[in-house]
Amino acid sequence: MFGLFNREPPLDEPSVEWLFDVYGWTLRNFGTDLFMDDTLLVLPTNRYFPGSESSVQGMAELILKQVKHYANISHWPTRVVDQNSCSLEQPAQLAITGALRGPEGVVDESVPDEQRLTITYDPALINSPEVMIASYAHTLAHYLGSMAEEEPPGDRDNWPHITEVLAVYMGFGVLFANSAFNVKISSCGSCQGPVADRESFLSQYDITYALAIFCVLKGISAGEVKRHLKSSLRPYFKLCLKDLKGRKDKLEKLRALA
Repeated sequence: MFGLFNREPPLDEPSVEWLFDVYGWTLRNFGTDLFMDDTLLVLPTNRYFPGSESSVQGMAELILKQVKHYANISHWPTRVVDQNSCSLEQPAQLAITGALRGPEGVVDESVPDEQRLTITYDPALINSPEVMIASYAHTLAHYLGSMAEEEPPGDRDNWPHITEVLAVYMGFGVLFANSAFNVKISSCGSCQGPVADRESFLSQYDITYALAIFCVLKGISAGEVKRHLKSSLRPYFKLCLKDLKGRKDKLEKLRALA
């Protein structure tokens, strides 16, 4: 009777604990100052992704350039390749000059193709920019995460899930939450063409909770997020923020890393 108006937490406790553990790992290994001072909440608008190109390849390259900028890795040498025409042979070690991330990184245009990080794209996603941006961010998070000095929390089998949280830490949480479904490509001559969603490992609810942690740590208002978050997740995002108000000790531990 007395629990009649009690609400269930938006996420089960082991998942919340895991998300906080992964956030701690990201902050220890990839920079608290960069996170607090230079990491933006990237939003799916023309303000964040301006410009256009006349070809699919050109658009793929433009979007990757912008994603790298927001991820603070503009200096990483990369090349963009249509996945349908690519035989992947990754370099033994990515050649990065200067700092791993941030303004101290040095752009070296002389790096040959064979030493550049090959980023593939699906041409079918070119009209689904949120999906393409999230896919790029996840690929880059995979390579960034592999350079951590500390082993990630939990089982290595969860590596794709860990790198999705890392992409949220890099600022792409709204785009990840909005596109968190399995890939579904279909086409029809009488409709608008291909429809695609990003392949995701975490659920949209896990990602939205991770996004809420990001916003609380950086002092980003709920209204700024909800305007760009898909409508079905807005009430859940509000619940996540409410739940985090009762987790001040955990949040302070993350803030203390800065």
